[in-house]
Amino acid sequence: MGRVFDWLDEKFKIKAPHKRFLQRRLPPGINYFYCLGGAAFTSYLLLFISGLLLSLYYVPSEMEAYESIVRIQNEVHLGWLIRSIHKWSATFLIVFILSHTLRVFISRAYKSPKELNWIVGCLTLVGAFASGFTGYLLPWDQKAYWATTVGTSMASTIPLAGRHLMYIIRGGMDVGGATLIRFYSFHVLWLPITMAALLWAHFHMIKRLGIKGRL
Repeated sequence: MGRVFDWLDEKFKIKAPHKRFLQRRLPPGINYFYCLGGAAFTSYLLLFISGLLLSLYYVPSEMEAYESIVRIQNEVHLGWLIRSIHKWSATFLIVFILSHTLRVFISRAYKSPKELNWIVGCLTLVGAFASGFTGYLLPWDQKAYWATTVGTSMASTIPLAGRHLMYIIRGGMDVGGATLIRFYSFHVLWLPITMAALLWAHFHMIKRLGIKGRL
């Protein structure tokens, strides 16, 4: 593998432009708790890759969504494994982001000049929750249907705009095929793109501002 990488580096010059990013001095007090953000990013990559594989077989249709999930689980080669990786990666993503947020709060790394990075991180957490919520409906079984019905109905409790917001989220007055398509679009397109942009901004600011060590 070393020879292969050296050959690729000879052609694409990978090491030189990324050396400053990959090799840098760290402040004192850094430990494994500072790796929680990287663990969250690894979970995001696993989610992205496993999601791409699942999308080859999943059918976002009111009539075929559940059957496609059963087919992935029971008929597609290693489909059960890919689906399990996707499910557990989503769980670990939430756990690692929450743990990372707690570590940043305890170490007071949210203070100036990193307050914008803190906001971006919080928006990434919101995006992770939204991805989990939209993905929960996709199996299109009874549990997913009623959980989404209850979850989306909470939007109607917002004064004045609640009923209209619920209509926008569901794509109609009730949870149905339009809701499934809408959630699928958000889950595989809008939210991944948004989270990718937020993660880029997050890492860019970390590179520019550095890592805050333990107080």
